Amino acid sequence: MTANRALQSSFSVGRRDLARTATGRWKTGESPSVVSLRQAESEGNPKVHLDGISLSYRTNDGKSLLALDNIQLKVHPGEFLCIVGPSGCGKSTLLHLIAGLQQPTSGRILMDNKPVTAPGTDRILIFQELGLFPWLKVGENVEFGMKMKGVPKAERQERVDYYLRLVHLSQFRDSYTHQLSGGMRQRVALARALATEPDVLLMDEPFAALDAQTRDLLHDELERLWAETGRTIIFVTHNVREAIRLGDRVALISFRPGKVKREYHVDLPRPRQLEDVSVALCAREILDDLREEINKSLAEQYGDKELQA
Repeated sequence: MTANRALQSSFSVGRRDLARTATGRWKTGESPSVVSLRQAESEGNPKVHLDGISLSYRTNDGKSLLALDNIQLKVHPGEFLCIVGPSGCGKSTLLHLIAGLQQPTSGRILMDNKPVTAPGTDRILIFQELGLFPWLKVGENVEFGMKMKGVPKAERQERVDYYLRLVHLSQFRDSYTHQLSGGMRQRVALARALATEPDVLLMDEPFAALDAQTRDLLHDELERLWAETGRTIIFVTHNVREAIRLGDRVALISFRPGKVKREYHVDLPRPRQLEDVSVALCAREILDDLREEINKSLAEQYGDKELQA
C-alpha cells in the first residue's frame, strides 16, 4: 500500500499478475475478473466534478449550520466510487446535489464539464425506499421513466425485455411489486434506473435493509451490471466492507461540516467477497479513520468531550 496519509491510500494485492485483454477486461490468473473501468485522473475529463461544494442550512432557532464544506471530488467515466462517513455527515445530501434535487450554497457541480442546475435523465438516484409504484406491474414500473422521456412504445418494450433479462426477472414482468421479495424489488428498481440509460447511477444505501444473503447476491448482480453497462456509479454506504467489496475508490467524509477527509484507491482483483481477508484488511484502516469521525458525532450528540480524546 502506497500512502499519502493526509489524503489518499492505495490498496493492492501483489500475489496475482493483472493482464489487460484486448477487450479491456482484467484477468487474474486463470479466472476471469469483473471489468474495472476506472481511468487515471490524468486521462480526460471527469464525468462528475464537485468543485468547492459547500452547503449551509438555517436551523429552527435561526442559526446557520454548515453541512458541507469545500468538497472537492472528481469521478471519472466508468468508475465505481463508494462514499462512507458517520451518520449526519452529508453523504446522502451529496447525492441529492449531484442529482440536481438541491443546489449548493457555493461551488459548482459539473457533469461532463456542464453545470448541474436541475434534475436530468443523465443522472438517476436510487433511494433506500426504491420508490416503486405498487399499482403498476413490474414491467410497467421499468417502463415508467422511459414514458416520461417520450421514448417510443416499441423501443420501450424492447428495453423492458432487455433489462428484465439483465436482472433475471423476465418471468415476473406481469407481477405486482408486493408479490416480490425485497431483493427482487431492489432489482426492479435497478432495471428501471438502467432502462432510462443514464450516464451516472446514484445509489443511496440501496442494500441497507436487506438480509445478508440477499445483499451478497445483489453485490454480485450490481458488479455484473456495472461491468456489462459501463455506467459510472456513486454509491453511499455505512458498511466499509461493502465499500471495499464494490468500489474502485472509497471517499471518507468527515463529521459535520462534511469534507473529504481521505480517499482510498482499491486495487484488489475482482470479483471480491465480503469475507475475503484482503477486503477485511483494507476495511480495517478505513474503520480506524471512520471511528474518529463517529466519536466526534457521538460527542456532539451526547456532549461527552472525552469521546473526542
